[in-house]
Amino acid sequence: MAAACRIVAETLRALSDMAKPGISTRDIEGIAEKMILKKGGALAFKGYRGFPAGICTSINDQVVHGIPSSVILREGDIISIDLGVYMNGFYGDGAITLPVGKISKEAERLLQVTENALYLGIEKVSPGNRVSDVSHAIQKYVEANGYSVVRALVGHGIGRSLHEAPQVPNYGGPGQGPRLREGMTFAIEPMVNAGSYGITVLDDGWTAVTLDHSLSAHFEHTVAVTENGVRILTKID
Repeated sequence: MAAACRIVAETLRALSDMAKPGISTRDIEGIAEKMILKKGGALAFKGYRGFPAGICTSINDQVVHGIPSSVILREGDIISIDLGVYMNGFYGDGAITLPVGKISKEAERLLQVTENALYLGIEKVSPGNRVSDVSHAIQKYVEANGYSVVRALVGHGIGRSLHEAPQVPNYGGPGQGPRLREGMTFAIEPMVNAGSYGITVLDDGWTAVTLDHSLSAHFEHTVAVTENGVRILTKID
């Protein structure tokens, strides 16, 4: 899993320099595909449950599962890039939300709060804790900052399949759900809206957008529970 996750991390790092005004989301997908294949991985999302693209590119009020297209990024946009890699029988999954050129102070704050929430959730990953300890840490921080966490979509276990048990919601009280054990691996992925948490799916059957058209941000890491706590598999030291 660490090998697949490293490709995820390296690809997302490279793409972070590509999110500039004038580039299309399909161009970003093409760059990602070349990188992943060159490193010996396969695109985990391509064809998964019928998904028509190799990565997800979600702009502004698009929460997740945006399909790369000829849409051109503009100054002030934010774009969430979510991608998965399959390699040697195992999966890795990660996501980042990036500014396109100069963005508003409110958008900057949304991105920072969402990323902070991810790491606060990760801090709760330790043998003996429960899944909802992660969930509660994320929700408490996000709502304290005036935002909302998406409830219709959640994080998930990951390993030999892209989506496995347990589900990892981004909301809920502490001390509930499965107890974390050494060797468990899952993807933690807060999806945070600047407005309400309601979402809907567009006619393409995939792209989730905020009901109130507020901005949305998404950050994700694949992590492993170890004897000493947590190992972030999709983070490059």
